[in-house]
Amino acid sequence: MYLIEIYKSVQGESSFAGRPCIFVRLAGCNLRCSWCDSEYTFKGGYKLSEDEVVAEVEKLAPVKLVEFTGGEPLLQERELIPLMERLLTSGYELMIETSGERPLDRVPAAVHKIVDVKCPGSGEGDSFRMSNLDFLTKRDEVKFVITNRGDYEFARDFIREHSLETRAGSVLLSPAFIKTPTPVRSTENCMLDPRELVEWLLADGLEARLSLQIHKYIWEPQKKGV
Repeated sequence: MYLIEIYKSVQGESSFAGRPCIFVRLAGCNLRCSWCDSEYTFKGGYKLSEDEVVAEVEKLAPVKLVEFTGGEPLLQERELIPLMERLLTSGYELMIETSGERPLDRVPAAVHKIVDVKCPGSGEGDSFRMSNLDFLTKRDEVKFVITNRGDYEFARDFIREHSLETRAGSVLLSPAFIKTPTPVRSTENCMLDPRELVEWLLADGLEARLSLQIHKYIWEPQKKGV
């Protein structure tokens, strides 16, 4: 499979935020979200075999939480699924961050899925594969990246229409970051003030969780490999 990087850090998002985690970032993505902070994954990468990926993960012990991300990791499903099954058998706890555009039916049930539903502000608002709703479980989370009030209303209505609070373990609302953030580790780099998003969330009584990308506050927001 083709990878961009494998590294150890703390999980920056989701209900796993703050936990030590090994990130396996795969190359390639078929979407072009307007706010994407991982455009360096679109091309290139280096090739590793399954054995080589496992060896790299094992070097980062004793951390046992592993996230597969990208890009879009499920573009390499044929190689990724056997790798996931092998790591699960070895006692690793696995996550996958995916756009929601690729089918989820072959992802092992024990893997925690963080599934995006793209809002209109992403430019990819029609990309979500609706059949993926049937493969969500209480161990999974659905994420909406929010740029403005229109995105929030889209997310709110989608959550209610599809009863996401009962399908998934958590529903995440994450303010988008600007494309070229300053080195300052503050909410000034958000496209939408998190306080404003919280006010909308509270006013609507929405069963969702504010999700900030905490790695962009621990390190400079443009820093890679953290």
